[in-house]
Amino acid sequence: MGCDRNCRLITGAVIGAVLAVFGGILMPVGDMLIQKTIKKEVVLEEGTIAFKNWVKTGTEIYRQFWIFDVQNPQEVMMNSSNIQVKQRGPYTYRVRFLAKENITQDPKDNTVSFLQPNGAIFEPSLSVGTEADNFTVLNLAVAAASHIYPNPFVQVVLNSLINKSKSSMFQVRTLRELLWGYTDPFLSLVPYPVSTRVGMFYPYNNTADGVYKVFNGKDSISKVAIIDTYKGKRNLSYWESYCDMINGTDAASFPPFVEKSQVLQFFSSDICRSIYAVFESDINLKGIPVYRFVLPSKAFASPVQNPDNHCFCTEKIISKNCTSYGVLDISKCKEGKPVYISLPHFLYASPDVSETIDGLNPNEEEHRTYLDIEPITGFTLQFAKRLQVNLLVKPSNKIQVLKRLKRNYIVPILWLNETGTIGDEKAKMFRSQVTGKINLLGLIEMILLSVGVVMFVAFMISYCACRSKTINL
Repeated sequence: MGCDRNCRLITGAVIGAVLAVFGGILMPVGDMLIQKTIKKEVVLEEGTIAFKNWVKTGTEIYRQFWIFDVQNPQEVMMNSSNIQVKQRGPYTYRVRFLAKENITQDPKDNTVSFLQPNGAIFEPSLSVGTEADNFTVLNLAVAAASHIYPNPFVQVVLNSLINKSKSSMFQVRTLRELLWGYTDPFLSLVPYPVSTRVGMFYPYNNTADGVYKVFNGKDSISKVAIIDTYKGKRNLSYWESYCDMINGTDAASFPPFVEKSQVLQFFSSDICRSIYAVFESDINLKGIPVYRFVLPSKAFASPVQNPDNHCFCTEKIISKNCTSYGVLDISKCKEGKPVYISLPHFLYASPDVSETIDGLNPNEEEHRTYLDIEPITGFTLQFAKRLQVNLLVKPSNKIQVLKRLKRNYIVPILWLNETGTIGDEKAKMFRSQVTGKINLLGLIEMILLSVGVVMFVAFMISYCACRSKTINL
């Protein structure tokens, strides 16, 4: 009878050990199965989950605009006063709703090329007004002309055309005109061939960004979605040294199995450069655990603070010998127009950048850029891309409307917030097909391991206790 009891205890301990071992074995085997499935499904080729969502995003993406309405145009022109601005918005457009075009797989180097069509549809229900709302803003053509043509003789000619067209340093334009273009009266008088259409994003609708050529991940999953070339080049020809390189992905996704210690690099044609994001925190997004990566202030620092940024410093006068920071001169990328990019309200910029502007209130929570990445697949499930477009205005002795200015102005025109969040249906599908299965596998592993260890220990203790009791008898 004692033997039967001991045999049962030994059997229980063996079963527990087997369960524990099976649970332990299931961990690496399960991880291997997960990795194999993920590696198969994130490849950018026909039939994979990644490809279907890559061709046309299932997430609704919106671009919100806030316009800086100038409150004191005459004071600025006459007395070189600080520019007082009041932001008005949001005015919301739906964007990136068009599928990628000209998709071409190249099996020789495992890449896929494509064009990303541009389109914007106004969303009245998500806006504070209409596209016909008026704003007092900087005159884009006048500000750019004095910068593009610094020759004094040419500026005399330009001045006569500006006066003849009754143009000024500031103008009143509708939202539609400011964003998507209008025929400028000053440029219409220029005697040689020049585009008379002006707008912050002109041309946009019926255009396309690219051609992009990215790795499809077939030969190496660690390269999936990483840009090989943009418009046929690996460099932009805007910057010196490594600043000119096209790095990382387009931020819509990253290679799978993202680690918190990684620096995620991505290229943005909007700011004409590559940039990077670093891990900030864990977020639960509709039941899906994601990593929040943010653009750090270091990315916008001066070369004095961050030597890596030395090749983004261009004009010594504006940047005060490269000690100012927080704005990026992208005039080379914009046909010589004096366009400066920053974060909204000059967030992370040096105080001197905004000293000529009143009415700004930088706020990290509202004005920073972030990406919420699902770490196993590398998919970006939520993001907010925020940037501000500014124009440089300099004094000019030859152009009457700029003659009384006594200093340079970096004038904010607008800031935008482009956002996208995975929809409820997509999130439900993602939970069931990815995170749900992974969590279930992890739960089974832990149950098997825990139950097995508890059974083994409990039965072995009982067995030892019985043996000891038998011996003592």
